Amino acid sequence: MVGDELSVRDRILAATLLIVGTDGVAAVSNRRIAATAGVSLGSITYHFPTQNALLRDALLGFVRDETARLTELAESYRTEDLSVSDAAAIVERVAKDLAFSAERIAPFELYIQAGRDEELRPAAADCFAAYDLLTVRILESLGISDAVALAPTIVATVTGLQLRRLATGSAEAHISATILRLLHSSPLGSVAPN
Repeated sequence: MVGDELSVRDRILAATLLIVGTDGVAAVSNRRIAATAGVSLGSITYHFPTQNALLRDALLGFVRDETARLTELAESYRTEDLSVSDAAAIVERVAKDLAFSAERIAPFELYIQAGRDEELRPAAADCFAAYDLLTVRILESLGISDAVALAPTIVATVTGLQLRRLATGSAEAHISATILRLLHSSPLGSVAPN
């Protein structure tokens, strides 16, 4: 059961992410959410008139929390001089922070659902924009001239490696080594190894 210290609405959203991360979007039902959240069945429709609204708000909640975390991290590296190895280590740390608990798997499910449901796409775009911002800040601190152009490729690479890790069960994603190779081989990101 989801923690009692949260509001009813927040408990519903947390339960939804848990269910989505555990068994996928298709497993989301009002009865299961109510049981997991420890709330009445009626409270779900009171707070969320449709399942799309519930899924959108669950994704937005994740995005809000993740954006705040990543923005804070990005700002902490805004003026710091980083080596390429330092930057790769930061990316590795961010990826490892995304341990594959049910709540961390849920956004991957919701991103896929956003491919099917246009109402979820703005929330998914907000999340990727936060990852891009962190990446741009790190690349700029490395002195990479066109960080904005390179950032989406790095974010997509890390996301792909995370999905691969999730799908294969492999703990070894080699994210930092991959990012170093990408930075060293990119004409946009040509930097000397440190």
